[in-house]
Amino acid sequence: ETIEKRQGFKVAALEEIAFRRGFIDAQRLRELAEPMRNNAYGQYLIELADNGVE
Repeated sequence: ETIEKRQGFKVAALEEIAFRRGFIDAQRLRELAEPMRNNAYGQYLIELADNGVE
């Protein structure tokens, strides 16, 4: 949790890693996040897909 707050990203979020490394695009990230949209992790991934990588 401390690392997540300091660095601004989730630890071991495989979908996020794939997105940031260019293995999947924002559309695919959103598709993967959609089934989890009702929890914090899914919302985090949707926000990442919508806002892109900083």
